[in-house]
Amino acid sequence: MKKLSIFPFLIAVSAFNGQVISGTIISKNESQPIPYVKIGVEKKTSGTISDGNGNFSIDLSDIDPLQKVKIEVPGYEVYEETVRDFKTHHLQKIFLNEKTKNIKEIAIKPKKLVDKNWGVNTKTKNVLYSVNPELNKDNFLGETALEFNAKKRSKIRNINLNIARYTSTEPVLMRYSIYSEKDGFPDKNILDEEITVRLTEDMIKDGTYTLDVNDHNIWIKGKFFVGIQFLKEFNGNIKISAALFKTGFIREFYGDWKKMTIAAPAINIDVKMDKNGKDTKDDDGGYADDDAAQSWIADNSKNIQEADQSIFGKNESAGKYLKLKDTDLYYEVYGEGEPLVLLHGNSGSIKDFYQQIPILSKHYKVIAVDTRGQGKSKDISKKDFTYRLFADDVKALADDLKLDKINIVGWSDGGNTGLEFALKYPDHLNKLVTIGANAFPEGVESKLIERFTTQMTQLNQLSPAETLNERRLLKIMLTEPHISKNDLNTIKSQVLVIAGDRDVIKPDHTEFISKQIPNAEMKIYKDTTHMVPFEKPDQLNTDIMNFIGKK
Repeated sequence: MKKLSIFPFLIAVSAFNGQVISGTIISKNESQPIPYVKIGVEKKTSGTISDGNGNFSIDLSDIDPLQKVKIEVPGYEVYEETVRDFKTHHLQKIFLNEKTKNIKEIAIKPKKLVDKNWGVNTKTKNVLYSVNPELNKDNFLGETALEFNAKKRSKIRNINLNIARYTSTEPVLMRYSIYSEKDGFPDKNILDEEITVRLTEDMIKDGTYTLDVNDHNIWIKGKFFVGIQFLKEFNGNIKISAALFKTGFIREFYGDWKKMTIAAPAINIDVKMDKNGKDTKDDDGGYADDDAAQSWIADNSKNIQEADQSIFGKNESAGKYLKLKDTDLYYEVYGEGEPLVLLHGNSGSIKDFYQQIPILSKHYKVIAVDTRGQGKSKDISKKDFTYRLFADDVKALADDLKLDKINIVGWSDGGNTGLEFALKYPDHLNKLVTIGANAFPEGVESKLIERFTTQMTQLNQLSPAETLNERRLLKIMLTEPHISKNDLNTIKSQVLVIAGDRDVIKPDHTEFISKQIPNAEMKIYKDTTHMVPFEKPDQLNTDIMNFIGKK
């Protein structure tokens, strides 16, 4: 067992104007400046980071003199002092003691360690965390984090961050932190040393920046958080992919951590898990989300990762664009035979049907569509989205392909679009399969509607230009569709209504849709959430083929 020595730090501080304190943070032992140290006031949402030479200035105007100044750098004890006392310093030495840690060898046989990937894997370009110093100077130094739960002792090998867009003329400085958990929020940084990165565009491979932390020897068990903070302004912006229906955490400098229910950042980790470690739980752990306790939410990160890695949605040999008034509608065609149009859900894309296309295309001419404003289909208008507009796009595509009559399989929002198509273009629809569709917003679980409402409030506080698409996609779920009982009664086509028994669509609402459509039948999948195509692909494929093939 080894005991590491304690290194003191020296902060040389000078004051001017009585309120703005400036100084340089240096190492006493090495006589070198310490860069990127976090300096702020407890519970306050603003502060400063020392520069690359250890220099800093912090404005303490109008701050309660009894509040505490906090100085932090990973691996060292947090330094705290009242604002009143901190203002009196002039070239005074302030020592930060390194945390004493005991290191012992980890003796685990290689065969006991298994590879796992936990977290949010989406690479969507439709739901994003935007980092733009030019637009958000006041809270630019905020931090975002994702919660994990390691049921068995595990070592973090890589931290992966999915970046949808990177535009910067200079390297972007980022800090990674690992926090313990307290009362459901990040608590203390458990790292013994600083982990900072100067990120450049060439370091991002296939939309992911992978940070190798294997040599940092980070072992974890239980609940913990992985946090990311940008340390200095840069020219440009970064957009991090995010997953709807997941919870992220944010804070502004030393402000309180808050849940960000609009979406979770696409942070995931590669770990080596001690499979034989003692534990009372049956599962291995992974991404942690309090909302996962809701019966209608499941962790589909594995499916999302597989969908991202599939060819679908980016197959140049199968993909084409249809140019319409306000959008270039992207679609891919597979197979031959009776036309079958696949419509994905809100903020999704063609790749979401990665388990359906290979099977269905053996029997049908599958036309998989990226709905406007989603996937690779761009929308240049600023008008609200509607399911009738989406249905018009489907009709325009069918006309362009010279298809007089089509079958439609629509998942979630795609099912709503299918219902609108059945109402507006009855003579051009053969059969319709809806998966987790709703006729009006009240058919969705109330807790999810409450969550959407909170998300819209949060989005409205951000830059309108940067959040236009996200707001439109959220608004359509809050305000649409408006399909009445009488409307459903007029649908002439045969319809198969599918939902999971743990769906976000209320069971009685799914039954209502099925009963009001004259030629409808209903199937409820057991032990299944809203994510039917992910969770029950074989059953779904069989039911689709049997239904469409039935005379």
